[in-house]
Amino acid sequence: MSPSLAVVLVVLIAAFGIAYVINRLIALRAGLLKETPDTADADAVDTSDFGLSTTGPTIVHFSAVWCGPCAGVRRVVDQVCADLPGVAHVEIDMDDNPDAARRLSVLSLPTTFVFDADGRRRYRASGIPTAADLRSALEPLLA
Repeated sequence: MSPSLAVVLVVLIAAFGIAYVINRLIALRAGLLKETPDTADADAVDTSDFGLSTTGPTIVHFSAVWCGPCAGVRRVVDQVCADLPGVAHVEIDMDDNPDAARRLSVLSLPTTFVFDADGRRRYRASGIPTAADLRSALEPLLA
């Protein structure tokens, strides 16, 4: 290999390395600045028509008849609610209630929320949440 080719390779490798580090720093900074579910905007959503419990936390999950993974969420939520009797469960069909989905910015199914007894959003997950994740979000609200 000629010396000029070696120099070009070293420069390219260094440039890609620097670009990777800059990309990671930008991604880290973006992650630190993202809004968390506990902010005032998350609490400002009108949930009065969702049927939330006023005596304990409520799991709300959005589903649709055509959504295959939604059945998996239903099984996980039923299991968690059986283990934690103070937890209520509300399932909202996104096709029947698109306004509710819009208010909570639900863009994909399934999407699951945990609300406390005061109606504040405490947890959000897209996809099928694990029972352990739901329990860890709910147990502090039951204390």
